[in-house]
Amino acid sequence: QMPLIESGGGLVQAGGSLRLSCEASGRTFSGYTMGWFRQAPGKEREFVAAITRQGVVTYYTDSVKGRFTISRDNAKNTVYLQMNSLKPEDTAVYYCAASTGSALDMSTMYPSKDPPYWGRGTQVTVSS
Repeated sequence: QMPLIESGGGLVQAGGSLRLSCEASGRTFSGYTMGWFRQAPGKEREFVAAITRQGVVTYYTDSVKGRFTISRDNAKNTVYLQMNSLKPEDTAVYYCAASTGSALDMSTMYPSKDPPYWGRGTQVTVSS
């Protein structure tokens, strides 16, 4: 098991910012690709961002490019998602995920290739 605990969600006005955090425990954090996904009401869960094990390469879904930034601190076993210029359509439950596969796979192969470890999610609500 690899418990993942998200925090940092909340209610924000359109144009505002939030930073999500996801702290991992129980395994060697630096050995895992980390990512963020989201699920809006009535929609399927979708990929948002992924980062390689050493944090060198990142991937984003097109709708968040230029607004969201994923980063990680392996010394703190934590991955972050900085979200700027938030829009109402960003409203969703955001989930942290961990995988032993590549970040490229995480960004392109979901949901056919499902990350094995998930957090419970944190709600982000963007008001117009």
